[in-house]
Parts: sequence; structure tokens; C-alpha cells
Amino acid sequence: YSQLIARRVRECGVFSELMPYHVGVAEVARRRPRGVILSGGPASVYADGAPALDPELLELGVPVLGICYGMQLIARALGGKVQGAEVGEFGRSQLTVRETGRLLAGTPPEQTCWMSHRDTVFAAPPGFRELASSTASPVAAFESEQRGVYGIQFHPEVVHTPYGQQVLENFLSDVCGCARDWSATSVIEDQVARIRAQVGDGHAICGLSGGVDSSVAALLVHRAIGEQLTCVFVDHGLMRKNEGEQVVAAFRDHYKVPLVAVDASDRFLDKLQGVSDPETKRKIIGAEFIRVFEEEAAKLEGARYLVQGTLYSDVIESGGGTGAATIKSHHNVGGLPEDLEFELVEPLRALFKDEVRAVGAELGLPERLVWRQPFP
Repeated sequence: YSQLIARRVRECGVFSELMPYHVGVAEVARRRPRGVILSGGPASVYADGAPALDPELLELGVPVLGICYGMQLIARALGGKVQGAEVGEFGRSQLTVRETGRLLAGTPPEQTCWMSHRDTVFAAPPGFRELASSTASPVAAFESEQRGVYGIQFHPEVVHTPYGQQVLENFLSDVCGCARDWSATSVIEDQVARIRAQVGDGHAICGLSGGVDSSVAALLVHRAIGEQLTCVFVDHGLMRKNEGEQVVAAFRDHYKVPLVAVDASDRFLDKLQGVSDPETKRKIIGAEFIRVFEEEAAKLEGARYLVQGTLYSDVIESGGGTGAATIKSHHNVGGLPEDLEFELVEPLRALFKDEVRAVGAELGLPERLVWRQPFP
């Protein structure tokens, strides 16, 4: 749900970053956000060890929107009434809007929404306007325009809430005053400038797999530093038939990107012999990739930078923080050898997969590469 909220915000043309609840108010303030969204979560606000809300987060001087569990935390912190209901509310629910306020502006008096909660807000904090109720929630939305604090019990990020995107747009545009001008084009311009500043007159090496991520990363860095980039394509023996030849033809022949092709299939397959655990395989493959890169980089004078197609979803899925589940580890997130001799260049680290494809299309990458499915 949290990742989906971040994606929906970006679809509104506003950059968003997903942070764990325990990072601290100072770290949030350091990023100078235009607004803060507190996501839903599976815990009860009364459970031991449940994610807590630092009240100082509500005093940063920027609007705060609480969704589901986030709303309950706000209500409890500011003197509202939150209790475990006799019957939880899960799935489609009917929302009755008594007054729209700023948050629900442009939405009808009667609408459906998607709920997923057991605890329920029975009364908003003092000074808040109670905007709506639902089938089993006496207070399903509230706001204090004076304090800049808003809450909704339902999930606006899912398609089952028809006016959910409208609610998010209201918060982003009307409440937070965001410009909504973040796009694939702005990403390219920003990253080209960042890459040039980082690499300077140095040389970079890119581990080109031929997948969408590494292909877009390679083209983006090539646009920034041109001949200062050398791509190393490693054939690890695990690709589909003829995919290796397609990658070489696209980058070496069509885009004229300096490319070194290495057939290391025997080497990878030997390392993987007899290994069945997926996590162990990923770590073996990641480590072997780096070893091959280092060997090839040693042949290139001054190659100090390693370009990686790390995505934001890679970072999230790899977990590793308090309260963050590891969905699957990615070799480029916390799985690189400690003795790595390169400085990393990761121009896609802030992007989700669909955003990477949009950047690739903007860079002129052919559709067959932009929409290539991940390797088996």
C-alpha cells in the first residue's frame, strides 16, 4: 500500500519518496518536503511495538495527510477517539460526505471507497471538522485547515476508490501547493547534470545486461558523458536465445556506445552448480558480475565509476530496515562486494519501473527494448 501511494503521487506529476516511520523528524525536515503522507499499515495503534507517531512531525509547518492507520495515529495523538470496532471494515464500503472541505472537494455526497481496518475513529480531535462517515466508520475523513492536518480512513491509492486520485490531487495541489511538473523529461535533464558533475572528466563502466533498467541507465549516462562511458555486456548464459546478439547490435552498432562483450557463461554456470536457494543464487550472480566488471575495467585506463540500473523498487523490495520486509534481495542493493573499487553512478535509483520505461521512450530506446520483459 505504501509503495502504491508513492506511485500515485508521482502519477500526479509530483516527486515522492518513501521513508520508514522510524527515520526521525529531523531526517524528514532535512528533505524540505512540501507535504507528508502517513500511510496505512496492518497494526493496531494500541498494539505493543506498533509504529508510533512523533507529534513533532505534525509541527513541521507542512501539511500532513494520514491514510487509514496514519489517520488513526493522528486522531489518537491529538485527542480524538480511536477504538477497536466490533466489526472490522474490509473491502468496498459506502462513503457519505457531509461536507467536502478542502480534501474531498469535487467529490459527490455519496460514493464508494475501499476500506481495510479494524480500529475505527469514533471522534475527530478537538478543532477538526468531521467530513464523512462510512458503512462502519463514524468518522471516515476529517481535517483542520488551520493546523494543516488531514485524515481519511479509506484507501485513495487503489482503483476500488473511484475518487481516490481526486482526493490525492486535492491534497497535492490545493493543500500543499505542488507544481505537478515532475516528468520523464525533467528526470533526464536533472540526471544528465548530476552525472556530469559526479564523473567530471573521468571514465565510467556500465554493466549492461540488455534488460530495460541497464539499457536506460546506459543511454542516460552516454547522453551525459559520451565516449567517457564504456559498456560491458556480460553473457552469463542465463538469457533467452539470441538476446545477447540483440543487445550488442543495439548498443554497439545502432547507438555507437563503446561496448565490450564478454562470454562468461561457463564461469557463471560453474558458480551456480548445485545451488538451489534463490537468495543464494542472486548473491552469487551479483558478486560474479562485479568480478567480471573489475577485470574488464582494469583494461580501461581511468575507469573509476560503475553505472548501475538500480531502481527505487529494488531498494524497497530489498528491505533491510526496521519494519521493512525483504521481498527479494537485489544484488545492486546491499549485495555488492565490500571491496568494490568503483564509485557508483545510479541515475535510476529514484524511479519505479514504469517511470524507467517512460524515460527510455523519451531517450529514443526502441519499443522492443522499452517493453522487454525481465529475464527468467
